[in-house]
Amino acid sequence: GQTCSASSRVLIQRGVYDDLVARMADSYNGMMSAEALRDANLGPLISARQKEIVTGYLAKGTDLRLAGQGTVLDDVPAGGHYVPATLFADVPPDHPLAMEEIFGPVQVVIPFDTEDEAVAIANGTGFGLVAPVWTENGARQMRMAKRLRAGQVFINNYGAGGGVELPFGGVGLSGHGREKGFEALYGFSSLKTVATKYD
Repeated sequence: GQTCSASSRVLIQRGVYDDLVARMADSYNGMMSAEALRDANLGPLISARQKEIVTGYLAKGTDLRLAGQGTVLDDVPAGGHYVPATLFADVPPDHPLAMEEIFGPVQVVIPFDTEDEAVAIANGTGFGLVAPVWTENGARQMRMAKRLRAGQVFINNYGAGGGVELPFGGVGLSGHGREKGFEALYGFSSLKTVATKYD
């Protein structure tokens, strides 16, 4: 949701698409939004402005298939900025919800047929921060890791930002330089060359 490395798009191969979307929908339909002390799945958004942005994106999704949606509990505190977790399926790759960063509990699912199509869709936005790949095929794992235009690629797992030891940063509109890990030190350092002539 409210992190730049959240998985807002999920690309699923058509052969397993219906089953996975149904399982995701079941999960989304059971999600509850409430204040943090209630141990709900989701808390409020950071501000009224961010809620306005997210609900604006949800309005752009009225032409999409709503696959699942959680619930905002009735008795949440006034002044909280709650939005239900929302899952859209069969989303065209060029739809605004698939092309832009939402920073809210909204996820879109896009079907694909071939590996080349998946790479084209994944690389088809201006963003490139984090990309997960789920496959048992070791050769495909390495091919996808090389082909995906992202600062971090996770194979058969997902770490929104990874650990502090992993360099974190993206390509394109997803930032400049790297945070975390030893690579981060270079961004806060300055190289100097000194050439001395001895007689």
